[in-house]
Amino acid sequence: MAIDLQDTTHTLDAAAVMKQFADRPRLLALGEPTHGEDALLELRNELFRQLVEQEGYRTITIESDCLRGLIVDDYVTSGTGTLDEVMERGFSHGWGASAANRELVRWMRAHNDGRPASERLRFAGFDGPLEITGAESPRQALTALHGFLAARVDPELLPRTAGFLDSLLGADERWTDPAAMTDPARSVGQSVEAGRLRLLADDLVALLDAQTPHLVEASSPEELERARLYGRTAIGLLRYHHWTADASPARMSRLVGLRDLMMADNLLALAERGPVLVHAHNAHLQREKSAMRMGGAPLEWWSAGALLSARLGAEYAFVATALGTIRHRGVGTPAPDTVEGLLHALPRDRCVVDARRLAAALGDTAPAHRVSPWFGYAPFDPAHLPACDGIVFVKDVPQR
Repeated sequence: MAIDLQDTTHTLDAAAVMKQFADRPRLLALGEPTHGEDALLELRNELFRQLVEQEGYRTITIESDCLRGLIVDDYVTSGTGTLDEVMERGFSHGWGASAANRELVRWMRAHNDGRPASERLRFAGFDGPLEITGAESPRQALTALHGFLAARVDPELLPRTAGFLDSLLGADERWTDPAAMTDPARSVGQSVEAGRLRLLADDLVALLDAQTPHLVEASSPEELERARLYGRTAIGLLRYHHWTADASPARMSRLVGLRDLMMADNLLALAERGPVLVHAHNAHLQREKSAMRMGGAPLEWWSAGALLSARLGAEYAFVATALGTIRHRGVGTPAPDTVEGLLHALPRDRCVVDARRLAAALGDTAPAHRVSPWFGYAPFDPAHLPACDGIVFVKDVPQR
């Protein structure tokens, strides 16, 4: 496949990434095709530092528990806790063990030291309180929202007491049983208590919205922002638990779709701060439907990126990351008729690819879809090229 790509690639830096857009996006989403490679997180860190220094970015958000992320944000903005504590408690999915994530948090705290609040960097997780083995109890989100309102509004307006919420919630182990992910009968999500909690969560969020003029005066912007996060998370978790108890064939497709819906809702809220760098797997950030196989069954759902693109238009930008080799994972040199193979033949080790020019250079030539020998790596889908604002290409991912 002889194609001239000279005009499609540029040296990788924030300036080259920003040239892919007509205007600065409110949400700049940088995807990765695999998790667990610190080299990709180091690249993310480097780009974020440049975006802070050159483009005025102040927030980074990653594919991690939104409630745990508050622990990290408290540390980077005000020094609450220690770095070790934050890395242990502030991340989900094992991300706290990453040396690159630790360096990001350390750098953000050092950057913020002595700066006024308006200039401080912010951290957020935008995933729901979800793990592969199941979902968290809605206790933290519900009780935090109830406590926020109880301290600021007429007690008679509250639909129920904290004690009543606690009686419906019961033991957290009822909600977090990992067996519920494969056996709907083990989930409490469609119990009478869970149904009443869904109604109460809706009433609490409605009260939060109805009291907005008063709460703006009675709270700091950060307190009100967190209360809204608690409300979104409580409703999202209870919805997720409800459908965990569903035994229909659409169960898993619905659950993965609900996860991305929670992600999209959190990112829409963060976009109000703007601009924000978003980092997650390509499958969550792409503009098309996502697909995977689970338990031998095919699943399809609208990604968070697709939902955000429909809502924000050009204010949402997606830059995919494509890889050449990950030799320690058994991913060798890509075939020359794939997108990765075309880019791997170029002299640059890392570059930004102009997706539109690449698509134009390919013309009617359809690259093959690369086949991955390792289940943890999702090769770039050439059919998605027209929906990318750009591609970051990394020629070789070293083992650390």
